[in-house]
Amino acid sequence: MSFSERLAGLMARPGQDNVPRDDVPWHLKYGGRAVGIVGGFFAILFGLYNCIGILLGDVGCLVGGILEILAGFVVLAIEAPCCFIFIDHVQQVAEKADQRPYWNRAALYCVIAIPPVVLCLGLGSLFGCGLIFVTGMIYGMMSLGKKASFAEMRAAAAATAASSAEQGRAGGANGATGSNLGGSNPISKQSSTLVNNVQPIAYSMPPPYDSVA
Repeated sequence: MSFSERLAGLMARPGQDNVPRDDVPWHLKYGGRAVGIVGGFFAILFGLYNCIGILLGDVGCLVGGILEILAGFVVLAIEAPCCFIFIDHVQQVAEKADQRPYWNRAALYCVIAIPPVVLCLGLGSLFGCGLIFVTGMIYGMMSLGKKASFAEMRAAAAATAASSAEQGRAGGANGATGSNLGGSNPISKQSSTLVNNVQPIAYSMPPPYDSVA
C-alpha cells in the first residue's frame, strides 16, 4: 500500500464505521471520538510528567506514568489512527475495534484508566485518565442504543394500559360466569331453609282458678 492510499484510508476512517449503527445519535458518536482523542493526548502528556517522579524516588508514579502513556496510545490508536501513520498495523487494529460492540470499547477504556490513578494519585493522572474514563462512559451510553421519542413512549404506554383494561374486563366476565354456574346464593338458600323449618307455636289456655265459696 502506498503512502497516499494509507493516508486516505486513515483520514476517512474517523467519520465512518465499518459496521453501520444508525440507532446511535451523531452527537454521542462524534462527541465520544473527540473526547477520546483529547483524553489520549493529555494522558500521554501527563504520563510523561508523572514519570519525572522517579527523580524523587517515587516508583509508583513512574509505573503509573508509563501505564498512563500506554493508555493514551491505545485510545489514540483506536480513535485517531491517523496520528500513527508511520506505524504498521494500526489501521487493522482500529478496524477490528470498530467491528466490536460499543460496550467492549467502553469496558476497555474504563479499565485502563483506573491503574494510573491508583498508582499515582494526582492532578495529571485524574485529568488524563478521567477523560479516558469519560470516553468509556460515552461509549457505554452508545451501547444502550437510541432513546425512544416522546410520541413512541406515549403510544407504548397507551397500548399497555389498553391491554391491562382488556384483561381486567375478561377476568370480570369469567368471574360472573362462574358465579352463575355455581348455583343460587348460599345466603338465600339458608333463609329459605329457616323459613321452611319454622314450627307453629302451641297456645294453651291458663288453668282455671277454683272459686272459694
